Amino acid sequence: MQQLMWFRTDLRVHDNTALAAAMAEGPTVALYLLSPGQWQEHDDAPCKVDFWLRNLSELSRELGMLNVPLLIRSADRWDQAAPVIADLCQQLDIGQVHCNQEYGVNESRRDEQVAHTLETQGISLRSQLDQLFFQPGSVLTKTGTYFQVYSQFRKVCYQRLHDNIPQRIPKPAAQTPLAIKADSVPKQVEPFATPSEALQQLWPAGEDEAMRRLAEFADEPITDYQTHRDIPSKPGTSQLSAYLAAGVISPRQCLHAALAFNRGEFDSGNAGAMTWINELLWREFYKHILVGYPRVSKHRAFRVETDALKWRQAPEELAAWQQGCTGIPIIDAAIKQLLSTGWMHNRLRMVVAMFLTKNLLIDWREGEAFFMRHLIDGDLAANNGGWQWSASTGTDAAPYFRIFNPVSQSQRFDPNGRFIRQWLPELDALDNKAIHDPSALGGLFGVADYPSPMVDLKSSRERAINAFRDLPKNVEEAFV
Repeated sequence: MQQLMWFRTDLRVHDNTALAAAMAEGPTVALYLLSPGQWQEHDDAPCKVDFWLRNLSELSRELGMLNVPLLIRSADRWDQAAPVIADLCQQLDIGQVHCNQEYGVNESRRDEQVAHTLETQGISLRSQLDQLFFQPGSVLTKTGTYFQVYSQFRKVCYQRLHDNIPQRIPKPAAQTPLAIKADSVPKQVEPFATPSEALQQLWPAGEDEAMRRLAEFADEPITDYQTHRDIPSKPGTSQLSAYLAAGVISPRQCLHAALAFNRGEFDSGNAGAMTWINELLWREFYKHILVGYPRVSKHRAFRVETDALKWRQAPEELAAWQQGCTGIPIIDAAIKQLLSTGWMHNRLRMVVAMFLTKNLLIDWREGEAFFMRHLIDGDLAANNGGWQWSASTGTDAAPYFRIFNPVSQSQRFDPNGRFIRQWLPELDALDNKAIHDPSALGGLFGVADYPSPMVDLKSSRERAINAFRDLPKNVEEAFV
């Protein structure tokens, strides 16, 4: 019988666990489902959907070289996926459906429904561990619960890695051609608009580009990653997050590249390589959280007591933040970067998020959704984890009284104002001191188009601290 490989966020032929398993079982046909209704519900960005489609085209070409036809079907929402897949299996006389595990409440429900429907037809759904190093539920505390603190989670992961480094899976050999023609991949799916050509050029599609970026990063920039990753004006990051989110490259490939550079060490040796491996484990941690604490997939705070926090309803201030018109240059420059490129530097994601949730005291869910609507690397686990960390509502969160001062962050990580000048050219004439806080010049700095700060940083900080202090006492103790 023929096998069906169901692609989701694993758009590659190299080191793809489910694809290798399917082709080892027999003649294989591939499937991808277009689900625009579900993507809208998940706030997926138009640039992200476009990136998926461009990578699907590259995947179809790579699969064609393996004689595996890629079929495109539609299931507007995931609760419609089961009958669509079941019908295709009937048409093609499929014996088994293969996929790689995904995490999150909606993903889990979809896969359970598909498995149940296929089972009634005598077809099995085989899911594989692929986008993580460790199976969720296998890295637990001594009391058998999921970790809530990253450093403790990382320690156990290090112990496991010492015993067994996850190995990459070879690309399957080409199979005998099938009498099935691949479908054409659409260039656009309504209602998602096609982004600008300039944005597309920032993020070329395909495994070759992902591997090129990985090789380039691991050749030299990884050496200084520990320090350069915090400088938004430097190309100090791997620029692989979009490819990881879409599964165009695997975390195993990234881990092995770092280990090759660091002579096989992951917890000693070069500080840059160690830091980057830690970032891969942060990604792992947040996905385990999705499974262990499913409420975070349901717009709930990880620390349930903080759902009682009295967030401000301030639509005009939220809109100004979303437009990069706060009057705080580093915040506005970061938002402009996001709107223009579909990506924001990670240090600035924290600064921008903390400004919204602490200085403006606006619900973190507003920011989480806004980021997802614009990020090309939007990922539920990482985005939710980052926002809840900044808002002091999440696992391993920043203590509520530790609030980034965006001006101080700007002075520290963009001392010469290079990043600010790139995205806010109207401030280019200011000196390296004034550019971080033009309002300190008393409105005499001659930039008529740039707004005054929308909030006083000191008093708004005190307002946030008081709001958290008003929560039940046990919540305050949890943050200390």
